[in-house]
Amino acid sequence: MANDAVAGNALRVPPAGPADGDDPVRAVLAAYTKDLVTAVDDTLAAFLATEVGALTEIDAAMGGFATTARDCVLAAGKRVRPTFAYWGWRGVVGGAEPLPPVLPALAALELLHTFALVHDDVMDSSATRRGRPTAHVAVAAQHAAAGHRGDSRRFGEAVAVLIGDLCMVWADRLLSHANLPPARLFDVRRCYDQMRVETVAGQYLDVLGESDAANWSVDRALRVARYKTASYTVQRPLLFGACLAGVATADAPLIAAYTRYGLAVGEAFQLCDDLLGVYGDPETTGKPAGDDLRTGKPTALLMLARQLATPTQRRALERAGTGAGERETTRLAELVADTGAVARVEHMIDDRVAEALAALGTATIDETARTALTGLATAATHRRS
Repeated sequence: MANDAVAGNALRVPPAGPADGDDPVRAVLAAYTKDLVTAVDDTLAAFLATEVGALTEIDAAMGGFATTARDCVLAAGKRVRPTFAYWGWRGVVGGAEPLPPVLPALAALELLHTFALVHDDVMDSSATRRGRPTAHVAVAAQHAAAGHRGDSRRFGEAVAVLIGDLCMVWADRLLSHANLPPARLFDVRRCYDQMRVETVAGQYLDVLGESDAANWSVDRALRVARYKTASYTVQRPLLFGACLAGVATADAPLIAAYTRYGLAVGEAFQLCDDLLGVYGDPETTGKPAGDDLRTGKPTALLMLARQLATPTQRRALERAGTGAGERETTRLAELVADTGAVARVEHMIDDRVAEALAALGTATIDETARTALTGLATAATHRRS
């Protein structure tokens, strides 16, 4: 199920090699994260092979449906959530604890992530994800090509909702495969359930903001970032990892440090996404640039631009969300930068990384995990995709 590097023990950190550019921490981080990603992917592939086979026995058509769901899960991703959960666990147990007992729980977070992505793409009417058609778009195309009756777009959206639902159930099922004492698994499940509730809460606020953008604010945009992204991307996975290691919520110093670090890095992660949604290279991000401006999505970036804009600039920014074409979207992106909002968001990202590192300094954890989490704080918030 896992590769040799992680089959018996926690990941072994390789010696520092040549720097990646001028950042040796990032080079080392990439080396040992690769082994974890491989182990998670192998776990997912083995689990999903069994699940797809079982659904195919129900009806031949279910095989195609289940395969589409599987492909959504296994599509190339950074596996950010299992990575933070792993280092949250490793920070407590150190380097000698075997990984296989907790590997299903780490991999389950990727199934939860797929559930959120597939549903989010339907809600946002996104055409691409990771450089490929989104699930609802791909299924709609298959429906049309087969000449089936009915609205292909509506069919694609309905099937995508079911794919997301199935991934949520799969996540629950894979989590139960973790080889942990029952009492500890109960604590892990409680943390996992809180993560799911906060994800839904953040997603609702995101949808609400798009329908009421005129009355939105920077504070509310950051609240969306906190619950839609920070909670289930960094903060809760770290706490999930601590629960896997047997840490009780009563361990106030560690829980406080992980929470403070997780919220800071998670918010910075979303702020980075806000920048990439406007200025990212589609070849790298796998999504069209400028979508947030075309839809008027009330991100912290756009809210700051409106707050900082001159009256003339503010009137021009009102065109965001009117379905502007590519040329107009490019002009809007330039206008957002001219307001100083981009520089402000970049400063906010740097402030949050500094806050995360300060929090990490208060935690009594394994030193290798500290090094990894230090590198992750920068790598996850200064990226191109």
